[in-house]
Amino acid sequence: QVRLVESGGGLVQPGGSLRLSCAASGSRVSSYTMAWYRQAAGKQRELVAIITSIGITSYAESVKGRFTISRDNAQNTMYLQMNSLKTDDTAVYYCNLGIKYWGQGTQVTVSS
Repeated sequence: QVRLVESGGGLVQPGGSLRLSCAASGSRVSSYTMAWYRQAAGKQRELVAIITSIGITSYAESVKGRFTISRDNAQNTMYLQMNSLKTDDTAVYYCNLGIKYWGQGTQVTVSS
């Protein structure tokens, strides 16, 4: 059984930074593509960034140049480094593994 636990969310001022983590447990985790999604209040969930098992990455246009996705397969952990945060980045951020598995989410609030 796969379990995903996000951490690292919180309140930050515009222009600030946060680093999200997603700890995965279960078999063959390192062979899956992983991703970060987010869902703002009243909006649909959207893909933020994706990383394959061998480290190929892709980003939503809205976060390119500001966010960096990475993973440590030895630790079964994925990260999202978020810099130059904007108020529009406020959302619940979810970790996804292989499309099928989801974490519970971590709130990121960007506000002055």
